[in-house]
Amino acid sequence: MSDPIWFAPAPRPTQIPGPPPSDSPPEVELSIDGRATTVPSGSTILDACRGLGIDTPTLCFAETLTPVNVCRICVVEMQGSRTLVPACSRKVEPGMAIQTDSERVRTSRRLVLELLGSSVDLSHADALTPLFERYGADPTRFGSPTAPAAAGERDARKAGHHHAPDGGSAETVAQPVKVDNDLYVRDYSRCVLCYKCVEACGTDAQNTFAIAVAGRGFDARIATEFAIPLPDSACVYCGNCIAVCPTGALSGKIEHDLRGSGDWDPARQTKADTVCPYCGVGCALTLHVQDDRIVKVSSPPDSTVTQGNLCIKGRFGTVFVDQGRP
Repeated sequence: MSDPIWFAPAPRPTQIPGPPPSDSPPEVELSIDGRATTVPSGSTILDACRGLGIDTPTLCFAETLTPVNVCRICVVEMQGSRTLVPACSRKVEPGMAIQTDSERVRTSRRLVLELLGSSVDLSHADALTPLFERYGADPTRFGSPTAPAAAGERDARKAGHHHAPDGGSAETVAQPVKVDNDLYVRDYSRCVLCYKCVEACGTDAQNTFAIAVAGRGFDARIATEFAIPLPDSACVYCGNCIAVCPTGALSGKIEHDLRGSGDWDPARQTKADTVCPYCGVGCALTLHVQDDRIVKVSSPPDSTVTQGNLCIKGRFGTVFVDQGRP
């Protein structure tokens, strides 16, 4: 008996699967300063405020970093809450009634600014100057301001910046300026312990973990492992900590030297956007140019490639442009 003949089944028509159904997050209704609004579930109070165009100040918050809730400048008043709540991290809930500019909120923000301004040198914290004026903060209530040493700092004081008091006992303020490499300088007399640099060095960006908060209370400070010099640490000199520092505690060596000589002048600086030439990733660069010299390199936080982060070559490698100049 011969073997049966098998016929292959007819091919089925090709079916291209469609996209999976997208479940948009449910909407949450709340009230901010008496104005009703609706935002997606999972949004923060800060997101809702910005959606309404309400200017809620922040210091330790950055769009690209995990909120750590340490500065308390963004606090708002929530109906039914015993304490003020941080807008940068508190998730919205249905029926919330938020006040962003009540007398209690203004008093709290003013006190935070005064305590910061009386304990550390904020003369390079340009973003905070409008807040001191907005809330009428007077750091001298908690101590006498220190006379700035450099000409640039004298100009900053005239412009309304604030300085640390004499005899600061906190370990952070007592540290000398650390210049142990050719790329950037650490001046912790300006540090407000906002943790931004720690987050940028950790899982939020670089995953290097070269720095962390050491000590507790008045002994708390930003430090490398075992307080070793930066060249001996795990630092890869990406400078992403500089990019997020809001007070100038971390700054590029060129900027630090120009500020020390009184020649740093952002009003005379121009910006030019370009692409980093060192590899094929295509990182976006913003060149800050003063007197025909690149004095600083940053990256736009909203760049889909970098989100404000760069490597050592992108942030510091453009110095070759100025080499050989007198």
